[in-house]
Amino acid sequence: MTFVGIDVSKAQLDMSVRPAGELTRHANDEMGIAELVAKLVGLSPTLIVLEATGGYEAPVVAALALAGLAIAVVNPRQVRDFAKATGILAKTDAMDAAVLARFAEVVRPEPRPIDDEQTTELAALIHRRRQLIDMLTAETNRMRACRKERLRKSIYEHVAWLRRQIREVDGDLDTTLRSMPLWREKEDLLRSVPGVGPVLSRTLLAELPELGSIDRAKIAALVGVAPLNRDSGTMRGKRTIWGGRASVRAVLYMATLAATRRNPVIRAIYERLVASGKAKKVALVACMRKLLIALNAMLRDSRPWLPSAPKQDSC
Repeated sequence: MTFVGIDVSKAQLDMSVRPAGELTRHANDEMGIAELVAKLVGLSPTLIVLEATGGYEAPVVAALALAGLAIAVVNPRQVRDFAKATGILAKTDAMDAAVLARFAEVVRPEPRPIDDEQTTELAALIHRRRQLIDMLTAETNRMRACRKERLRKSIYEHVAWLRRQIREVDGDLDTTLRSMPLWREKEDLLRSVPGVGPVLSRTLLAELPELGSIDRAKIAALVGVAPLNRDSGTMRGKRTIWGGRASVRAVLYMATLAATRRNPVIRAIYERLVASGKAKKVALVACMRKLLIALNAMLRDSRPWLPSAPKQDSC
């Protein structure tokens, strides 16, 4: 079996092949990507691993996917921790590619479903909306603190413009979803849950494509709401959540807050945990996990939310 690691930067692509140990460098442009894909098609690798690099990896991932190659785009922190665990502390592009290839060979991350053009567009719209919301929050805070009338007026105009931009992006999201019958069906299922609004449903569809296709334990770990053990010897540490997709988790947190008020099933779970002595934040995280697992089961079974409490094997 052959495993490949590709280190992506703005200008170049460094590729390492295991177990052959081959290292090559290609330009991160149309010609360089075509050359890299042709080489990999000839190798027929078992798995190719790349890091998420804020968008620089998108063109090469799309080209590799079109060639029918197995690809996993992984969290850079996981790879860095793996490198440290194997005693590799230095960092160069070639070394990073070699570490990625070794990570592919040893860890064997599961290839993620590759986004099609519409999914990529939806993810970009979600990302842009989040940027606008962050800017709106910052400008609103500045307007409250500003004492100069002229500056307050300038900030107010910018706030009004940002709100218009958010409305436009929301309109684009609606248009995109209406053009995708399968996505519309999935969103209708998700929106049938009290407390689940358009922001959560669209974030899940765009940034958590695995929803409905993997089991409850994996989906909870993927989002970062699964409690992780902190045990050593006879010591039993406090369970905490860590890692996962922070952007999805942040939106899920806000939706769960709403669900503890509007959703009778989630509210009952929350109140029972608080009454048993759990801290409110711990109870809320448990409700996040319950809600996520219920949504996963709904998409898996193609069934809407039921007002009665979900069964244990479903949530």
